Amino acid sequence: MISREVTIKNNVGLHARPATFFIQKANSFKSSIWVEREDRRINAKSLLGVLSLGIVKGMTITLIADGPDENEAVDGLAALVDTGFNE
Repeated sequence: MISREVTIKNNVGLHARPATFFIQKANSFKSSIWVEREDRRINAKSLLGVLSLGIVKGMTITLIADGPDENEAVDGLAALVDTGFNE
């Protein structure tokens, strides 16, 4: 299991379109992946779960992955967040 903190850079945070891109990327990996914010941990492959965290610009979240491609999963999701979802 590995984890990494990332800071949301895009203007709208993880809402609607960016959240959809995020879960599509998460679903491309075999590992179990979670997003943690404060004391809540949700499945990163669940759109409703990601939206329920209310993640906005400037927030820091923790990406957690456990499985055969956990390194690639965290690297891929962190890279997506770092691009600002190409906004």
